[in-house]
Amino acid sequence: MAAPGLERGLAILRLFRRDRPNLGPGEIATALAIPRSTVHRLLIALMDQRLVRRLGDGRYTLDVGVLTLGFEYLASSDIVALAGPLLETLRNTTNWSTHLGIRQGRNVMYLSRYASRAAVTRNVSIGSSLPAHATLMGRVLLAELEPTELRALYDGVDLRALAPHGPADLAELQQMIDADRERGHAAATSFYEPGVRAVAAPVRDMSLSIVAAVNATAAVADGADPEEVARAVRATADGISRLLGAPEMLPRLALNRGETECI
Repeated sequence: MAAPGLERGLAILRLFRRDRPNLGPGEIATALAIPRSTVHRLLIALMDQRLVRRLGDGRYTLDVGVLTLGFEYLASSDIVALAGPLLETLRNTTNWSTHLGIRQGRNVMYLSRYASRAAVTRNVSIGSSLPAHATLMGRVLLAELEPTELRALYDGVDLRALAPHGPADLAELQQMIDADRERGHAAATSFYEPGVRAVAAPVRDMSLSIVAAVNATAAVADGADPEEVARAVRATADGISRLLGAPEMLPRLALNRGETECI
């Protein structure tokens, strides 16, 4: 039988969900029917293990320790295995480095990396976690959220403090997501890292929900046709989506559920 402290600590971690990334001590105490003083002690213990972290408004969110615990499982999951051959082919045909990522709250976590010989992004490795709003894969993943959900996710967050080269505020981020949706993919130069070109596209499951994203990156000096690379990235993302059960005709990168446009 698990120790009561362990059981309660795990119960706290399970309360955090995609649609509820931040929680206050009072909310946790009410949800678990335990004293608030006990919640504070458990949160301190979880913070020591970097499983949760305290936000500026006194609420809590999951920290990188949770990602580390779950990474081995994620790395062996079906999507990583299914995506591998297609990402490798994309790398070989474009000579751009290719990646697969998923969203964890306000971050995008990299699950796969196939580096080209001319790789320029060396600070991104499997397991890396970067601000979603400041990366193209992150923007693609955030497009799964309704505008109201996006506002709730970034409520009170200073975007520029997290990533000086990213969007200045939520309105600019929403404009970028809208443009990505219209284009069907995200593309930019020096968006997250100076001197780096990148293209990203969504991966969907059988319900057409965006469950992951793929990207390709290269140095600005690379002579490849960006439109050809974009088509290859989108084809790769669509191929992975079909392996996950998505229909042959995939929709544009849509925010509003039920209002997708097939292409």
